[in-house]
Amino acid sequence: MSGPMALEPGGTGGDTLSLRLADDRPPARSAPGAGTARDAVDRLAADLAESVGPAVHPYEVAALLESEGLTAEIIQERYGHPNLFSLASALYERVPRTFPEPPEPADPWRPDPVRCGLRGALFALPGLAYLLTGRLWHAEDLDALVAAGLVSWAWGQALGHRAHLRMATGRREAGRTLLKGAPLGALAATAAGAPLAGSVTAVGAAAAQSVYLAAAGVLLVLGGERLLLAALAPLTAGAAALPWWDPGTVPRVALPLLSVLGAAVVAGLALRSTRTASPAPGGARPSPLRSLPYGLFGLSAGVLVLLEGRQHPYAVIALTVSMGPAEWLLYRYRGMSVGALRATATPAAFLLRSTGVLCLCLLLYVLPLLPAALLTGAEPVPLLLLAATLWTALLLQAFGAAWQPALVCLTAACGAAAAIALGLLPGAVALTLACGPACAWLLLRAVRLLGRPAPHA
Repeated sequence: MSGPMALEPGGTGGDTLSLRLADDRPPARSAPGAGTARDAVDRLAADLAESVGPAVHPYEVAALLESEGLTAEIIQERYGHPNLFSLASALYERVPRTFPEPPEPADPWRPDPVRCGLRGALFALPGLAYLLTGRLWHAEDLDALVAAGLVSWAWGQALGHRAHLRMATGRREAGRTLLKGAPLGALAATAAGAPLAGSVTAVGAAAAQSVYLAAAGVLLVLGGERLLLAALAPLTAGAAALPWWDPGTVPRVALPLLSVLGAAVVAGLALRSTRTASPAPGGARPSPLRSLPYGLFGLSAGVLVLLEGRQHPYAVIALTVSMGPAEWLLYRYRGMSVGALRATATPAAFLLRSTGVLCLCLLLYVLPLLPAALLTGAEPVPLLLLAATLWTALLLQAFGAAWQPALVCLTAACGAAAAIALGLLPGAVALTLACGPACAWLLLRAVRLLGRPAPHA
């Protein structure tokens, strides 16, 4: 008998072929050419190993072969198999199963170093206004600026938190919150400083400072850091020229006022742009009490920084600039904690790794402040303890634990201020004794709260 059926050993060729087609098993060929067909199948398996390995069923291999353009004639003549599914089954058996690892998930807390660095600079640049205008003030004028600044800090922290809460329902709602709250904050800060002012000029300086801080708060919430940097250009240029040029009284006043006006204008434009934002589904309006602890923290942080600044103003500049890296490290802590959660299998292992991440981030924040303290002549211990206290409190706030950090920092601020005002302790000792226990308590609270997987899930 000639033709394909003549290759069948034993029995009737037609019956054997019918049985083979029914069960789709690869044919057992012993006639000349069978070895060549098996070699061709082996070569095909090697060529398609990467695609065949992850398959979980021969049908997936069949779909792959069909997409490769293999026809029935090629399958029969070159590979010696009666049909597509027979060849697919042979390849599936030859190639070991290989299931690739899923891709590493992206870090949802990856920080933007440029934005964080820019924010740190924006926190410090307004201090250049005091370099330009400092010689125009009287000693009593400082009290008005300090009182207005503390109120602005407290109000700005609370308003920023509330605006971020409203951001969940859209930029339009956040903009409305800022539009109402920022002018009220500027008025409240000016009213707090006015009774302590010794002249109309001091009242004007307190008002300008309050307006700027309100406008800056709006822009920082709405992501307008570059607009704020542009508004500060006149102030920055004037302060940078001071070592070589004395601008005189008018430019010393005009340049900071021009920056205040620019910040107010760009803040107004940013608020106006929120009116065109698409509204999000409405939700319950959050209670103002939710933002109260953030305001108390802003007030206490302002008092602690002020107490340090009374002794070493330049150390406060370093501390202010460090707020940018502090924000970056807060993001890195969250990202590294998520990584620790994925890498550990038991609560005890996660607690250990999470504590290590916390200590690492805290050290990365405070250690660069050590040379800054030495260069500015500040006492290193109170400055580093103050920085550690503020950063740990901000970390707890980022995870929704707001009241306890606010009360701890407020207690430390009141204790240090009372000890210094009553002459009981020198400033450095008072800050050390106030911030040391506060920092230790906050760290223990952070380890206990953030050493559990639930806050990071």
